[in-house]
Amino acid sequence: MLLRKLWRTMGLYKAQFISMIIMISLGMGIFIGFNMEWVSIEKNTGSFFDDTGFADYHIVSEAGFTKDDLKSIEDMDGADRASRYICVNADVKGRDGDSVALTVTENEDVSGVMVVQGDAYDSKSADGIWLSDSYAGANNIAVGDKLTLEYKNFEIKGEVKGLIKASEHMVCVRDETQIMPDYDTYGYAYISPVFYEKAAGFEYYPQINVISDMDKKAFTDKVDDKLDRTLLILSKDENISYAGADGEIEEGKTMGSVLPVLFLLIAVLTMVTTMHRIAAKEKLQIGTLKALGFKDRRILRHYTSYAFMVGIAGSAAGVALGYFVAYMIMNPDGAMGTYFDMPEWKLYLPWFCYVIPAGIILLLTLIGYLSVKKMLQGTAADALRPYSPKKMRRLLIEKSHIFDRLSFGARWNLRDAMRHKSRMAMSLIGIVGCTLIITATLGMRDTMDDFLKTYYDDATNYSSRIYIAEDATPDERDKLADKYDGDWSSSVSVQIEDKAVSLDIYDTSKDRVRFPADRDGFAELSDDGAYICRRIADEFDLEQGDSIRISPYGGDDEYTLKVAGIIRSVSENIVISPEYAGRIGIDYVIDSVYTDTPKADIKTDGAIKSVQSKQAIIDSFDSFMEIMNLMIVIFILAAAVLGVVVLYNLGVMSYTERYTEMATLKVTGFRDRKIGRLLAGQNLWISVIGIIIGIPAGAGALSYLMTALAPEYELKIVIGPVTYIVSVLLTFGVSMAVSLMVARKNRHIDMVEALKGAE
Repeated sequence: MLLRKLWRTMGLYKAQFISMIIMISLGMGIFIGFNMEWVSIEKNTGSFFDDTGFADYHIVSEAGFTKDDLKSIEDMDGADRASRYICVNADVKGRDGDSVALTVTENEDVSGVMVVQGDAYDSKSADGIWLSDSYAGANNIAVGDKLTLEYKNFEIKGEVKGLIKASEHMVCVRDETQIMPDYDTYGYAYISPVFYEKAAGFEYYPQINVISDMDKKAFTDKVDDKLDRTLLILSKDENISYAGADGEIEEGKTMGSVLPVLFLLIAVLTMVTTMHRIAAKEKLQIGTLKALGFKDRRILRHYTSYAFMVGIAGSAAGVALGYFVAYMIMNPDGAMGTYFDMPEWKLYLPWFCYVIPAGIILLLTLIGYLSVKKMLQGTAADALRPYSPKKMRRLLIEKSHIFDRLSFGARWNLRDAMRHKSRMAMSLIGIVGCTLIITATLGMRDTMDDFLKTYYDDATNYSSRIYIAEDATPDERDKLADKYDGDWSSSVSVQIEDKAVSLDIYDTSKDRVRFPADRDGFAELSDDGAYICRRIADEFDLEQGDSIRISPYGGDDEYTLKVAGIIRSVSENIVISPEYAGRIGIDYVIDSVYTDTPKADIKTDGAIKSVQSKQAIIDSFDSFMEIMNLMIVIFILAAAVLGVVVLYNLGVMSYTERYTEMATLKVTGFRDRKIGRLLAGQNLWISVIGIIIGIPAGAGALSYLMTALAPEYELKIVIGPVTYIVSVLLTFGVSMAVSLMVARKNRHIDMVEALKGAE
């Protein structure tokens, strides 16, 4: 009997129950999906790092390291394993514009590779090349093919013995300006120390990679003591592959904790209002069941099962959706597949993803229990008395003359809003949530478009960047700048306390390069000060006019820089002019030239290491934007679902609660269209208030999300007028569409039956 009643009642309130299931499944799906994503990234990259001996520290010296230096590091307490290492960009002969990160490690257990096809890596091979399988796949290169790599004045001619993946190159980009990998033109390759020394004619290793669990300060102190000279020491956090994985993990944590809270909160609040309403509407039936001899425990179990079933259905759908979201992100052909080059793409469900669904089910069940328990108090005769809502006190505004001047619809809706505060609050939350999500997600697109325009349209007024070879003479460097009529730059590795940053010296006389100011416009390099990026300013609490001390690696000198201004940058750097560098006595050599000459017109020679077109950088950014656009579409759809589900649910609830009132209006001569306008009027004002709150809340959410998701870009938060217009129109559109759907129910009001039930 009660089972049949269960299904009948759920059918009667199907709109409310379906809406709660949808909200729970969306919230749970986003929560599980993004948390599965970051946990899966953490575990997959972690095992990849462990299996290939990802280095914890990179010790760098342009002078190179001897075998005795390596032995000193290996004998150091706290150093588990170490290897001499070199990684340089080498051109691929016969493939114009293609290059690879040519890598050699003496100890294959440190910064090694994982072979996915072909022969195992042979550290004694005299002609073997182990090539990135992603680059090979993009360029139709197979095991057994011949390949020639060019670097400086020597060639490496060998056979592709195997296709590999390497954790040191898991995020395979040329430099910090390239946002996404481009395997059509750039990959990586490993050769043996034997092959490298044979081709080069000498041994030269500018790095020692070390696996150690020491903190950076302790490690640095021990290295300085062992080698007795100042060196550049980079931790794994400063490696682009490790930093990329860590960044994606933090982004997943952010996405998995912000949006789900909104959906789950609304689902819980909807359950509170729905179960209270069901309990109130079915008070007579509860009394009848008591009179028939059903025990309170049995009645409680029956009504509590409504909430329990909603929790089960919503959680089950949410888990399925979560797996789908996680798979769409975490697969070789998904969003992360375009960024990470790793061998395993297993999905992992973290332990707390079991706890949250169970907690939601228990919470909803508790809400159902408490909602019905109150109705069971007293005798069966007490329960059989119809539910009487609290008598509403006269509103303060009703005592004023203003209330009398309001239209009938305004007075009617105002009284209803005050009578059902929880329902109104829920509607407001739904509107605010819808507006917030739309504003924040479209604002992400506006912000990234502004980033692209600022950094690559306005700040970079060149067509190509020429990277100068390390062994080029000062005269060759100057001639390249003159030949291509370009600005130039030089990078010096320096240290602020124990933090490694880049000191960049720029000549900007040709206006090829500009530097976005912290707020608006562009900074003009001063001859008596340095410009620091926002991240350095925040970390060391620096402002314009302050001083900062730096120490170039490779020497014991210290320099004090005056902060002339703060800029936005894609890398952690300090920018100074050549004049200021000369004034404080910093030595440098030109390493890059920025020119309007197209890449195709620049002929490589011994002085030119490589050439990068600005268009290639923009294309890389466009690949990144494709991922973001997918996220934006998903979030806007989620916002629309949020608005429709919440407002329709509450609209149906309002319609049912005011059924008798609307029947009375129809009896007194109100037409369906007029009653529909009354209902729409209430939604209209709630929408206006919700939009007013939702837009600034969306701006705040955007600022938080962009800071959490892309801190390395030092973005200026931008929300364009189109975003505001679209947010308002979409939110109003959802609200009005729901109002029309609810208003159509007026046609089916049975005035006689409705008024018969009136007390």
